Amino acid sequence: MTPAHFAFSSTFMLGLAGLAFHRTHLLSALLCLEGMMLSLFIALALWTLQLDSTSFAPSPMTLLAFSACEASAGLALLVATARTHGTDRLQSLNLLQC
Repeated sequence: MTPAHFAFSSTFMLGLAGLAFHRTHLLSALLCLEGMMLSLFIALALWTLQLDSTSFAPSPMTLLAFSACEASAGLALLVATARTHGTDRLQSLNLLQC
């Protein structure tokens, strides 16, 4: 395993562990998701450079566009949750209520 592969896989696993174990606030969960997406973007970009193939060149930019859409939707949910419930703590949210 190369050091770059180890770095990106450990970055992704740290984001996944943060998402799994530290789910107290919605903002921290969104930051963990964003870290996971950025590590995937960098890994996909380096993989595309190593292959020297032009057919995979748009893949990292597509992933980055989806990541930006995910971040904007997450921030919109964060603002809506903070306005309706007064906090972003995930324990205070009840998904069965409208």
